Amino acid sequence: MAETPRFTAQGSTPEESPERSGDRPDSGSPPPKHPVDQTLPAGKLVAAGLQHVAAMYAGVVAPPLVVGTAVGLSVTELTFLMGASLFTAGIATLLQTLGIWKIGAKLPFVNGVTFAGVAPMLAIVNSEGPEDALPVIFGSVMVAGALGFLIAPYFSKLVRFFPPVVTGTVITLIGLSLLPVAFNWAQGGDASASDHGSVKNIAMAGATLVIVLLLRRFTGGFMKQIAVLLGLVVGTLIAIPVGITDFGALGEADVVGFPSPFHFGAPQFAAAAILSMCIVMIVSMTESTADMLALGEIVDRPADEKTIAAGLRADTLGSFVSPFFNGFTCSAFAQNIGLVAMTRVRSRFVVATGGGILILMGLCPVAAALIATVPLPVLGGAGVVLFGSVAASGIQTLVRARLDQDNNVMVVAVSLAVGIIPITAEGFYHSFPESARIVLDSGISTGCIAAIVLNFLFNHLGGGRDGEPTASATEVTATADSGSRKEPAQPHVPHPHGEHPLPHPDQKGAPAASG
Repeated sequence: MAETPRFTAQGSTPEESPERSGDRPDSGSPPPKHPVDQTLPAGKLVAAGLQHVAAMYAGVVAPPLVVGTAVGLSVTELTFLMGASLFTAGIATLLQTLGIWKIGAKLPFVNGVTFAGVAPMLAIVNSEGPEDALPVIFGSVMVAGALGFLIAPYFSKLVRFFPPVVTGTVITLIGLSLLPVAFNWAQGGDASASDHGSVKNIAMAGATLVIVLLLRRFTGGFMKQIAVLLGLVVGTLIAIPVGITDFGALGEADVVGFPSPFHFGAPQFAAAAILSMCIVMIVSMTESTADMLALGEIVDRPADEKTIAAGLRADTLGSFVSPFFNGFTCSAFAQNIGLVAMTRVRSRFVVATGGGILILMGLCPVAAALIATVPLPVLGGAGVVLFGSVAASGIQTLVRARLDQDNNVMVVAVSLAVGIIPITAEGFYHSFPESARIVLDSGISTGCIAAIVLNFLFNHLGGGRDGEPTASATEVTATADSGSRKEPAQPHVPHPHGEHPLPHPDQKGAPAASG
């Protein structure tokens, strides 16, 4: 079978493989790079990378803010802890995007502190006491990271249980799970604040959303691609006279600072803490696998077993190294997948630039404080677009999941229902043990597990319905126009036998060339 053609940066012209070129095996011109491996001019790299940082900044600093406050850190120490998380997120992102040896998915994949670890870390604070809590947390994260690194190649073999019916469901749940975060930001972020949910906050979020939409509709080229960043800048400027922009952190931040190793003491190792963080690591690896599959679909480079293993190694190695610099467990940031889906800027070097910016912010607290001046309502308005784009990408994947089959309909219906429980019925699992709630309170994790189990039950066990084969994670069974013949085809690309595939997102519905 001919090699699968790939799309160029514009996503409209398929690249011709040597087998398909026939008489031109030595044409003299190298094949064009995949958009993921293409670079941009320096100015565009920085602007697009900064947009990724702005989209994920709040998610990176939230866990250390919550844990540091629970431990009772001073303002200076709290700023140090947040800077350390930015620094380690940058290291993990560079590992993921640039890669070394068999480490790194080499996709535009942002890594940062996972919020899944906050609940068990707070439990460690309560059991160990504020004085020893951080060293115990750091020790447990190191052990969990080492364990995750060792099992990554085995964990990646689960990819065969992620066909489009599973990945589409999980991608949709990622978007739906993130939307409440955007809504909370739009209200102000702090439920205990007097102005939480005020008309002023929500109106500011709505204004930012309108600005982003107008920029997306009436601009073109690179301006259109950085519409979110421009929306955040304009929204922040508008928020100054409204009175919800706080520049106080700028005056207190140092110009230069380094997250000195083991600033809060040498790591300590407690069995209960290690067990809880290992569970968090498994949950994070499950979510990262789903995120890599989602991103692979969006950038037209489906993530196979080898890619997922390399990506999980980067996640877990980043988590192992992170405590040395006073950071926590690192994992994928799904909100940045939405940014890639919306902008269609697929270069991994853009995200690598964002990783470099994160490292600089960790070394320059005043730069981190500047990004922190973006009000949460402004960030919430932009988040509606970002996270909604993730859900839309999931729906697009489900279109290719053969929902004409009752089995697949059941997989999607029940998995979505299970995954939406933590989103729509907060506290649904309040009677369950804390260790179980680490998984159950994550709609992405529960939905992903449900989709895998149901897909195995309906489509793998006993050969599937009527003995039909099931698609692999990167393969869809395409039905010919006559309806009498079925052949495997890669999503988004033309079939080598000239059948009409689904159009690429950038082709605006035009059929791809048959070659």
